[in-house]
Amino acid sequence: MADDSLFIGKSTKPEELALKFGNRHGLITGATGTGKTVTLQVLAEGFSNAGVPVFAADIKGDLSGVAAMGEAKPFILDRAKQVGLNWAPAEFPVVFWDLFGEQGHPIRATISEMGPLLLSRLMDLNETQEGVINILFRYADEKGLLLLDLKDLRAMLAELGSNKELQNELRAAYGNVSAQSVGAIQRQLLTLENQGGSQFFGEPALILKDLMRTDRDGRGIINLLAADKLMGSPQLYATFLLWLMSELFQELPEVGDLDKPKLVFFFDEAHLLFNDAPKALVEKIEQVVRLIRSKGVGIYFVTQNPLDVPETVLAQLGNRVQHALRAFTPRDQKAVKAAATTFRQNPKLNTEEVITQLGKGEALVSMLEGNGVPSIVQRTLIAPPTARIGPVTVAERQQIIAASPVKDRYDEVVDRESAFEQLQKRHQAEQAPQEADTGGLGGLLGGLLGGGSAPAGKGGRSRMTTSEVMIRNAAGSIARSVGTQIGRALIRGVLGGFRR
Repeated sequence: MADDSLFIGKSTKPEELALKFGNRHGLITGATGTGKTVTLQVLAEGFSNAGVPVFAADIKGDLSGVAAMGEAKPFILDRAKQVGLNWAPAEFPVVFWDLFGEQGHPIRATISEMGPLLLSRLMDLNETQEGVINILFRYADEKGLLLLDLKDLRAMLAELGSNKELQNELRAAYGNVSAQSVGAIQRQLLTLENQGGSQFFGEPALILKDLMRTDRDGRGIINLLAADKLMGSPQLYATFLLWLMSELFQELPEVGDLDKPKLVFFFDEAHLLFNDAPKALVEKIEQVVRLIRSKGVGIYFVTQNPLDVPETVLAQLGNRVQHALRAFTPRDQKAVKAAATTFRQNPKLNTEEVITQLGKGEALVSMLEGNGVPSIVQRTLIAPPTARIGPVTVAERQQIIAASPVKDRYDEVVDRESAFEQLQKRHQAEQAPQEADTGGLGGLLGGLLGGGSAPAGKGGRSRMTTSEVMIRNAAGSIARSVGTQIGRALIRGVLGGFRR
């Protein structure tokens, strides 16, 4: 590898990715088992060696081997010889992350950081329900109610659904908030909790700078998100990665064109981001992809089929690696044709035909060169990784986590006062004056038992006032209407003679 480029493999010449174009985004596609993960590992290793931090989703756990020393196996040495690589084993600095906190440090975000658009996408809300979420966020901002975790969101929904005065106030300012819409959102919230959303939302929230670190040798740290379990909740997976891209876009300063990226982001199973996405969300993704390169961030989509990515996004991806595609169905044939037409054509290759003939570890490669123009597509033998191919063991993973530079920073949940606690205090404060006015249940029982302050009659016995007589006569009715088991138990215990 030259100082200003990454070595990818060899065609009729060495194929390289210029570091100055690393933030121009890319696409890695191909059928299952054609070598996409190995290509991703080669690129991640190259960026790390160049001092560029990497964030990648590890779908099957195979990418975790980048943290372990490579092995000089015969097929690796043979591939290295074919591509002209002076191969030497290596291992790379890795930080493991996991939204569920099982195979890495927990990643958390607050409800406020997620925002109403992504939260609505995550819960698969319709337009009306999304409107309610927008009103909820506006009301929380105006009243200074912090939305940090799901119990805050649940408390706010309960407030909107049960407080008639508040509903009238919001209706006048923003529009109708129906109980039916609130109920539907509450049901979707329960589904989100069942998918593990309660573990993702909360504090301490992820600090983006912790994804943009280098080790003592100046190599970029490779951040791997354990996504094998997360793939069981594809909506959560896609929304999280979109949130992460959006946060990077919002927080990082404009830097223009750099000699190398500040961070490279690999988005595996990219089709999940676009499946059934509303137009507004696709437009947001397109905006982030188009503008985030000026923040020094490169985004590389990894998927089986180039048709998985909308054309408006596909047009922003300058660096392409296309592994083999199979043309068994009409859709497959369409994908092959679409992939072939996205390359700068090589007069010596029938691109559409070659795509179906590529062997494992081979790919069609076209990278930006010169003034940012795509190179002519070449049939390329991909270089072997220098770290381990395949997953690390559980013991190795735990050892790496224990030595992590962010150890103990995210492992313990922080639950500070937010909307849930604030609303509880507000309700308690509203109930306190009412209890003081009526004397509470203790005062009522004290009066009935003769402990009140009414003047004593003849013989020193306490006289009951007219109000107390009315209360005594209504005691049976009170016992029937008490709303809790504790209330019923008290009434039955003290006034057992009236009703059982």
